[in-house]
Amino acid sequence: MRSSRFFIQSIDIVQTPYSLVSLCYNSLTVFSGETELQNGKMDGMNYAPVFAGVTEKVVASGEFRFSVIGLDHGHIYAMTSCLIAAGAELVAVADENSEKIKIFRNKYPQTVVMTEEEILNDGSINLVVSAIRPDKRAALGIRAMKSGKHFFCDKPGMLKMKDLAVVRKVALDTGMKYMVYFGERVHVEGALFAQRLIDSGKLGKIVTVTILAPHRLNPSTRPDWFFDPEKNGGILADIGSHQMEQLLTYTHSESAEIKYSAVGNMAHPDYPEFQDFGEAVIDTDSGASCYVRVDWFTPDGLGAWGDGRVFLVGTEGTCEIRKYINVGADRMGDHVFFTDKDGEQHYQVTGTVGFPFFGAFIRDCIDGTENAMSQDHVFESIRLAIEASDKASRLKGLR
Repeated sequence: MRSSRFFIQSIDIVQTPYSLVSLCYNSLTVFSGETELQNGKMDGMNYAPVFAGVTEKVVASGEFRFSVIGLDHGHIYAMTSCLIAAGAELVAVADENSEKIKIFRNKYPQTVVMTEEEILNDGSINLVVSAIRPDKRAALGIRAMKSGKHFFCDKPGMLKMKDLAVVRKVALDTGMKYMVYFGERVHVEGALFAQRLIDSGKLGKIVTVTILAPHRLNPSTRPDWFFDPEKNGGILADIGSHQMEQLLTYTHSESAEIKYSAVGNMAHPDYPEFQDFGEAVIDTDSGASCYVRVDWFTPDGLGAWGDGRVFLVGTEGTCEIRKYINVGADRMGDHVFFTDKDGEQHYQVTGTVGFPFFGAFIRDCIDGTENAMSQDHVFESIRLAIEASDKASRLKGLR
């Protein structure tokens, strides 16, 4: 089984201690003021960072066509925009909610309205993209793959082990791809830059990974199903899936084992089934040990939807990623702090890496390759998240 090792544009890594790199970044047009709000930096559900550089189109006009089915989560806009930027052609949209379709078509006026059946029966469409409610994703993906279309959905890819078994078989039988949007790595330039440091050997072998992933809840903006683990998954199955994918990638691991996991409703009694906190300890087949913490406790005063951080300890160096904000210093994200035998270095890398996953995935669908992310890697990330959720002990909550 191959891990996720898609191509990242080469970046010169400055070797001077305390160096600060900030290439191709335009703070006035990308992340400040009105544009910052449009990109959803205060609201993770609608977060859609924009690359300040030029995204390479990997296909000719009309060569790769996709349609959207299911608009239940705001991530659909990030997924759609990045595919279009890489050259894919958006054809149609389907959803039971006409108001959601209206909003989507305001953003993408080229889109025509079709039914799910019409999209699945259209032989010119190569890919179905979806942010349908999480408990419906596996079934839709199966229908899409059986109709001869690749499938790309928001995280979590699915919620049940039994669904994973069926999806795995259908993907194998049809040769179609079942891809998941793990945006906390593939749509974060700081995370991708750190990956390049690891892949280049600058950290040596990774000994341990610690991932802290707080999120802002904004309960008034959430649909009722969001608070139901049967429909949205528990916290480890949902936002924990991002972290499982990252730790596999950063440790160059093909599989891992959940050693401990726990969840709880610590402070939201109005939603008794909701899980606002989760943690897990994971051992990987590479020998690395990992700790993951996810929660819904981002304070209102933070200038981003979450202070997401990753700490990497290697045999030759250490690295910290401050993904979305540098608390108390500035509101820019994509900060990478790296230390090795040559000294201490600080990179701010917004605008230097881009988001190559999307173009690589388009080419994978066309060429039958696995440069963006292998199917085994996707399924192992999902499996770990579901297992951590299923095995989790229940914390009592705060008194």
